[in-house]
Amino acid sequence: MQQVAKQVYELANSNDPLAPLVKEALDVIDEGLDACGDDHVSISFNGGKDCTVLLHLFAGALGKRRPESECTSPIPAINIAVPSPFPVLEEFIQDSAKDYNLDLFNCTPPQEDTVETIVTPATGKVTHGNDYIGPLPRPRGVGKARGGEGMRQALEMYKAQFPHISGILIGTRRTDPHGGQISFRCPTDQGWPRFDRINPIINWSYADVWTFLRQLQVPYCKLYDEGYTSLGSTYNTFPNPALLIAPSTHWNEESLPSASIISPATALNTVMSNTHATPPDALSEALSPTEYYSPSVPSRPQYQPAYMLKDGHLERAGRGLNISV
Repeated sequence: MQQVAKQVYELANSNDPLAPLVKEALDVIDEGLDACGDDHVSISFNGGKDCTVLLHLFAGALGKRRPESECTSPIPAINIAVPSPFPVLEEFIQDSAKDYNLDLFNCTPPQEDTVETIVTPATGKVTHGNDYIGPLPRPRGVGKARGGEGMRQALEMYKAQFPHISGILIGTRRTDPHGGQISFRCPTDQGWPRFDRINPIINWSYADVWTFLRQLQVPYCKLYDEGYTSLGSTYNTFPNPALLIAPSTHWNEESLPSASIISPATALNTVMSNTHATPPDALSEALSPTEYYSPSVPSRPQYQPAYMLKDGHLERAGRGLNISV
């Protein structure tokens, strides 16, 4: 933990372009720890890139604050499970819990209240040429949307188990859904378990996240090296179509021309047929496998890693659309 502290504080005090954001995040963490107490702050950790950045910063902040004799004390953490998680993501979460010595509470609210919006890409007209970031075909909603009720129940379970926790660090950024109006610290809404929500990296961009992880060589979930840029349930999470490589093309560290990228519609249809199971309650609505294939598309599509995405606005292009219910 002290080694992590040395690493992140050296970066924060350097002339690196990322230094102001790192210093800002560490200051927000310190302020939250001062307000709540070092032993009363937890971190929400689901294995995604943003909370992986936050976990490294949190460990560094604690490493600086704690005396050497207390640096082996566990870090409080909560993981609110999604339905049908990726096994490799679950493995990464457990590996991180060991590496950072997390006291990780894995919270699974009642299943009927936690089913995410399940979406299936519809077949449609495939765009060609340079139109690789054209609009995605609207998916069909299957099942029940989770909404906020599952999250509220999960936090109730956590508060009952750990009543001394009064603050939770969250890796939300302003570009996330509902992230535009958040502040560094804000209480939970009325009717929810009482916590201070602490958001140290709200001003970070998609590129900032990847610069931090790669520059400090922080381990991250390997799904990101397979073209995933935003992780959720296997029901509604796909490799990002903007990172799909044409069959005869090899990616490198330079940006590929758009003509070498296959359209989002073709990409998602191919990925669905090869890597994603259909939810049990959606079998009757599943598309025929023959509709997923095109003679010009390889059966095993290849993607650039997540850090190669140049336009952060496309971060969630591989996620299903939210369906209002």
